[in-house]
Amino acid sequence: MTAAGALRVPVGDLVLDTVDTGPRDGEAVLMLHGFPQAARCWRGVWPALVDAGYRVVAPDQRGYSPGARPEGVAAYAMPRLVGDAIGLLDALGIERAHLVGHDWGAAVAWHAAAHHPDRIASLTAVSVPHPRAFSEALRTDPDQRERSQYIRLFQGEGSAEERLLADDGAYLRQAFGEMADTDAYVARMREPGALTGALNWYRAIEAESVRTMPALTVPTLYVWSDEDRALGPVPAHATASYVDAPYRFEVLHGVSHWIPEEAGDALAALLLEHLATVRT
Repeated sequence: MTAAGALRVPVGDLVLDTVDTGPRDGEAVLMLHGFPQAARCWRGVWPALVDAGYRVVAPDQRGYSPGARPEGVAAYAMPRLVGDAIGLLDALGIERAHLVGHDWGAAVAWHAAAHHPDRIASLTAVSVPHPRAFSEALRTDPDQRERSQYIRLFQGEGSAEERLLADDGAYLRQAFGEMADTDAYVARMREPGALTGALNWYRAIEAESVRTMPALTVPTLYVWSDEDRALGPVPAHATASYVDAPYRFEVLHGVSHWIPEEAGDALAALLLEHLATVRT
């Protein structure tokens, strides 16, 4: 039987708005969105997965769901974000899942797969490279340092919120370009506490969680696009060095950072190939 629906799933003290679609007895695929998106970013991807028999679970994450906007930067540290992903699996009774993440969702996915390999059947990271490859590029690659200058803006408490929402969210709209979901994303960021929660992911960045990451031991697909303005080729190509498992690297040419929305069909095809090789 195939069921689809939007759920409100309690995870600890939070409630995550979550799409849960596809056959309940299908292998689960947990899909994590990035900044400043939402679960809807995967709408061009998950129909192909559902048609292939997978159960897709896609939450609006911490800071994005109205019932999951705790106060304080510390509430958005990486262990909390990883805990939400694993806690969501627990709440839905899913023992093991394929994990897919884009942008910040990919960062969470890298950490979750490294720390909980018993719960993760495979990893697909979209856009964001392995955290250690990214950290090394920030230290040694001038191109990546230049691309990442926006992070300092986002870490400014109060000033970032004002800048990003000024002029009807002009900064966000420019970043998204002509994406169909832009209005929905900007509207969500205007909700009380939403933008601060989303930006707190950046403000909670700390190097120790990266330095102490265990080796990555689950089968991994990494998808990067060569028109990504935020993430350059150096950390993308270096990621292979940090994966101690079957690894596949794919480049989408002429595609921007917003791969799920802009190249959903291509990403879905790559995902299905990857999942088929590790299907449990």
